[in-house]
Amino acid sequence: MNKSESKYFNTALRMDEALIALLEEKDLEYITVKEICRRAGVNRSTFYLHYETVADLVSEALETIDRRFLSCFPRGQQEVLENLGSRRREELVLVTREYLVPYLHFIRDNKKVYRAAFRNPGSVGADARYGELKRHILGPILEWFQIPAAHRPYYMAYYVEGIAAIVKEWLGRDCADDVEMIAGIIESCVRPREGGHEV
Repeated sequence: MNKSESKYFNTALRMDEALIALLEEKDLEYITVKEICRRAGVNRSTFYLHYETVADLVSEALETIDRRFLSCFPRGQQEVLENLGSRRREELVLVTREYLVPYLHFIRDNKKVYRAAFRNPGSVGADARYGELKRHILGPILEWFQIPAAHRPYYMAYYVEGIAAIVKEWLGRDCADDVEMIAGIIESCVRPREGGHEV
């Protein structure tokens, strides 16, 4: 990264942090470009050099938060892929509590940014943010299960969009319900149980 790229990146990061801090104080609808610029220590022309709208900044701030989450995720994608061949099919569930609990805690801790993102669905870039997950985790697992390639986008949409819908509902309730409860609901949607046993 050269000096000008580094300066551009640092300015964008300051604006991300300014937005995240402001979201702790008020809802997105009441945050102005002027406030973001003041908090980040930049002028309005610098903001518009980086973004067209505040919604664009929300999308980028969410990516920043997602990267923070992935950096502390319990296991890397490489480990999942290396273990594919050595695990029984029934053990290969795409969504497990091991991943859900830290994910849901992280969403609850950053709920204002996630809520803002869901309020601006056209700008959150879900396809871009979940692209790596789809390509490097879900894709190989579905291939291992011999799901036809033409069917895989539908399976991926079910997992990603289904979980997002539950998270959106939870955020709408201000994350009042327990993380373990929400993790259990997601797990039961993925792998239904009857009387506590898998069907």
